[in-house]
Amino acid sequence: MWPKLPQRMYLQDSFQSRFFRMNIQAPPRLLELGAQSLLRNEALAIMALEELPIELFPPLFMEAFAGRHTEALKAMVQAWPFPCLPLGALMQDHQPHLDIFQAALDGLDVLLAQEVRPRRWKLQVLDLRRKTHQDFWTLWSGMKVSVCSLLEPEPAQQMQKRCRVEAQAGLKPAQAPVEVLVDLCIKEDTLDETLSYLLKKAKKRGKLLHICCQKLRIFAMPMQSIRKILKVVQLDSIQDLEVNCIWKLATLSRFLPHLGRMGNLRRLLLSRIHILPHTTPDQENCLNQLTAQFLNLPHLQELYLDSVSFLEGCLHQVLRCLNTPLETLSITNCLISESDLTYLSRCPSVSLLKDLGLSGVNLTSLNLESLQVLIERTSATLQELDLDECGIMDSQFSALLPSLSHCSQLTTFSFCGNPISMAVLESLLHHTTGLSKLSHVLYPAPLESYEDVHGTLHLGLLAQLHARLKQLLCKSGRPSMFWVSASPCPHCGDQILYGTEPILCP
Repeated sequence: MWPKLPQRMYLQDSFQSRFFRMNIQAPPRLLELGAQSLLRNEALAIMALEELPIELFPPLFMEAFAGRHTEALKAMVQAWPFPCLPLGALMQDHQPHLDIFQAALDGLDVLLAQEVRPRRWKLQVLDLRRKTHQDFWTLWSGMKVSVCSLLEPEPAQQMQKRCRVEAQAGLKPAQAPVEVLVDLCIKEDTLDETLSYLLKKAKKRGKLLHICCQKLRIFAMPMQSIRKILKVVQLDSIQDLEVNCIWKLATLSRFLPHLGRMGNLRRLLLSRIHILPHTTPDQENCLNQLTAQFLNLPHLQELYLDSVSFLEGCLHQVLRCLNTPLETLSITNCLISESDLTYLSRCPSVSLLKDLGLSGVNLTSLNLESLQVLIERTSATLQELDLDECGIMDSQFSALLPSLSHCSQLTTFSFCGNPISMAVLESLLHHTTGLSKLSHVLYPAPLESYEDVHGTLHLGLLAQLHARLKQLLCKSGRPSMFWVSASPCPHCGDQILYGTEPILCP
C-alpha cells in the first residue's frame, strides 16, 4: 500500500501523464459544447467577442471554422488577440474553403479600413500556409504561456522593433501593415478564385496589406499574368523560387527585373529555358542580364539548372556573378563543354558545396580530371554527390576514386545509369569503406549482369553480384552501409531497385 500523501501524488501524476498522452486535438467536451451553443446565435457570439477570454478564442474559432460560420469568423479575425492567425493550418487539401477564405480576408479588410483599430487588436500576420503552426491548434494557445511564443513570427517581431525605434525617436508610428503569408503555385492560364480574391484585396489596401511569399512556383502561365501577380507580392519575401516553364531566353528576360528584386532568395531553380540554334546578339545580351541579376541575390545558397540549353560554353558567365559560396549546385540534363568543367573546378563559388548534382550531363567524351579536382576541393564539405546517367566509363570512374575517398562528410553517392564493371564497383567499395558517414550508395547494374549487347538484364546474375558486394561490405566492417542497385526492368523498362531482394514491377 502506498502511504496516503505519496499515493495522492502518484494518482495526480498518473492522471496528468494520461492527460498529456491524450489526443488533445479533441477539446474538453464542456468547452466544445459551449462553443457550439454560442455559435447557434452568431449575432450573440459576435457581441461576446469583446469580453471573451483570450484562451477561448482558438477553440471558438475552430468551431466556427468547422461549422462554416462565416460572419463569426469575419468578426473573430478583427478581434483576434494574438500576433498571428495560422488559418492555413486548418485548411485541408482537396476541401473547398473559398467561403472561409473570403470571410477571413473580408474581416481583415474591415480592420484595415478603420482609422482607430479595436482595443484588443494584435493581428499582424495572417498565415495561409498549410504546413506551418500545426502545433498552435493542437496545444490550445492561450492555455499555456509558452505557446504564445509560437505566434510571434519573424515579420511581426520586425514590425514591433521598428515601432519601438520610432517611439524612442519621438516619432508617431505609422499604421503597421498586416502581412499575409502564402506559398504560391502559378500553373494555370487563369487565376483561381482564392488567389484572385487575395490579389484584389491587396490592390485595394495598398501598403496596409503585404502579400509575403516564401515559396513561389511558376509553371504554365502567360508572362503578362505572372508580372501582374509579382507586382502585388513583396518580392523581398521570396526565399525559394522555381521557374519551370518552356521559355525562350527572350521570355526569361522579361522576368529578370523581378528576379533582381528578390534580395532574400536562397534557392533558385530554372528549368526548360531554351535558345535558338544560333546565338544572336540579343540572346547574348539576355544571358548577361540573367547573370547580372545574381549580383542582387547575396543570400543565394542553392542553384538548380535543369534542361537549360544556354549553358554549353557559358557556365563561367552564369557562375561568375555569384556573391557568396553555394551549398547546392545541380546541373541536370544539360550540355556542358570541357571548358565549362574546367571553370567549374576553379570557381570560387563552389568551394564549399554540400550537394553536387550532374545527373543527365553527358561526360563520356570529356576529360574528368577537372571533376576530380572539383571533388577534391569540396571533399571537406560535400555530403551528396549525384552522377546518374552521365555516361561515365570504367577508366573515367577509376580516376575519380582517390578524390572520392577523401570526402569525409559524404553521406549519399548515386551514379546509376553508367556502364560500370564489377571490378570498378569493388574498387569503389574499397575506396569508400573508410568514409564513416557514407550510408547510401546507389549504383548501376554491373556490365557483367547483362545477357547480351542489347542490354537485357539477367536478374539472377545481378543477384549474385549484389550478394558479392554485400559480402565484401561485411568483411570490411561496414555491413550496415546501404548499397542499392537501380536498373531498368527487363519486362517494362521502369527502374527497379535491388537491395536485399529486387523490387520488381507487377
